[in-house]
Amino acid sequence: MSVTKYLVQEIADRFVEEQEGKAVPRAGIIDYIEQRKNLLDTEIDPIIYIVNAKGKVIANPFDRNPYSEEYFPLQLLKPENSIQRLQLENGAQSYIVKTPILYEDITVGWVVAIQPARKLTEMNEEYRLLAIMLVSLALIGWATIYFLSRRLSRPIQDVARAATHIKEENYNFTLPEEIREQEVHELVHSFKDMAGRLQQLEGLRSEMLAGVTHELKTPITSITGLIQAVRDNVVEGEEADEFLHVSLQEANRLKAMVSDLLAFNSFVAHAVPVTLETHEINSLVKEVLHQWQVANETDEMKVTVAYLEIPRNVQVDAIRFQQIIVNLLNNAKQAIQGDGRVHLSVKGGGPEEVNIDIIDDGPGVKDEDKELIFERFFRGNNKKYDTHGIGLGLPFSKMMARSMKGELRLKESNPGRTVFSLQLPIISNDHEG
Repeated sequence: MSVTKYLVQEIADRFVEEQEGKAVPRAGIIDYIEQRKNLLDTEIDPIIYIVNAKGKVIANPFDRNPYSEEYFPLQLLKPENSIQRLQLENGAQSYIVKTPILYEDITVGWVVAIQPARKLTEMNEEYRLLAIMLVSLALIGWATIYFLSRRLSRPIQDVARAATHIKEENYNFTLPEEIREQEVHELVHSFKDMAGRLQQLEGLRSEMLAGVTHELKTPITSITGLIQAVRDNVVEGEEADEFLHVSLQEANRLKAMVSDLLAFNSFVAHAVPVTLETHEINSLVKEVLHQWQVANETDEMKVTVAYLEIPRNVQVDAIRFQQIIVNLLNNAKQAIQGDGRVHLSVKGGGPEEVNIDIIDDGPGVKDEDKELIFERFFRGNNKKYDTHGIGLGLPFSKMMARSMKGELRLKESNPGRTVFSLQLPIISNDHEG
């Protein structure tokens, strides 16, 4: 109704102009009304009449005439209320919207619009249906988002609860297996893998504490007992000297283990500098191997070597390099228990690297230990009682290899053949120059 009222007022304001002292219809007013016809037919669809001062209908621009009378009663036109209810001859309920056409403050006619009540009702129904549809879509959207968020949040809440269990060192929890959303599926399974890894490391930590305690306690107990026997004159002479000699060996072994712990902790904290220098790899390996053979004379173990045919230069810290090779050779010696063969091979691993492989024909690393041998303080079941140590050799060697931009890997391990490979980058000829 407001739109209709606005339209009627606009037509009235545009309708008259002065011509030869008389008020006449303004040129183009009919064209203006026609321009509005397409809009009005589809939206409010009013019926427009142009009425003169006596109430006579002088124009019906839309050619629709439900009002059959030639005149509109003046009592219907003159009241100030611009919107009135009207019942047509056919009984249809309508609203009449009127605005006077003024010329010099004199009413020269009216613009009258008849708006069927049925049409307004239909429009209200359309808006009501539109509102219902919008509200329904909003509810459906909210419900969809709610259920999707619940579906996504439930496994995340499970992960949060599991994290609380892990915080309390309780690894007995379950997480859903079948999750369709890929991102949530990856999150849950990554968390499960992490939890399994933490549980595994927790077990290693417990074993480490027990192992280190045992390894440190054993020499201390031996030293205490041996020196007590000498002091109390339980043994004398050469036997006492032998007791003191054994005590000194145990003390040196204890000192070596403490030194390993200190060196490892210093390296982890990046407190140990690595001095990289250029060395020819064949010469460096030959020198390290010679020193190791002198310190580990054995007739049962055979060591063979294969060098690079074309000498190449690497940039390493010679002391750290020697530590890695000596540790790998000692491990190989322990594996074959002095009765077997160790082969050291220096060969190209590609255009930019060289590999130093140390191969032994021992029993190999068990499958369940292969992923753990580079963990700190880990010692395989076959080493826990056969050899002394605290399980830092391989982790320390791996850290030193990486500090020299290389890598240490367990390349292969089967009964009768185990291969550890140290990879180092080769210095290009341009670098050498």
